Amino acid sequence: MTSSDRPRSRGKLPARYAAVVMPFTLSVLMTFVVSAIATLKSLGPTPAFIATWPAAWAISWVVAFPTLLAVLPLVRRIVALVVEAPRPN
Repeated sequence: MTSSDRPRSRGKLPARYAAVVMPFTLSVLMTFVVSAIATLKSLGPTPAFIATWPAAWAISWVVAFPTLLAVLPLVRRIVALVVEAPRPN
C-alpha cells in the first residue's frame, strides 16, 4: 500500500506542513503567555489590561512567527551541537 493509497485522516494536514505548523503553534502559544504577563505587569489586573492585551498579543505574534521561521534552522544547529544524536537500536 503506497502513501497515496492510504486514506488521509480527516481534518489533518499532510506531514510536509509540520515545518510551518510547529513554529506557528509555538509562536501563538508563547506570545499569548508572554504578552499577557508583560501587559499584566505593566497595567495590573484592570479593565485596561483586557482592552490592551489583545493588540499587544497580535503585535507580538506578527513579530514572533516570522522570527521563529527565520531562526529555527540556527536553533536546530545549536541544539545538534549541544545534544547527543540518538543511537540506532
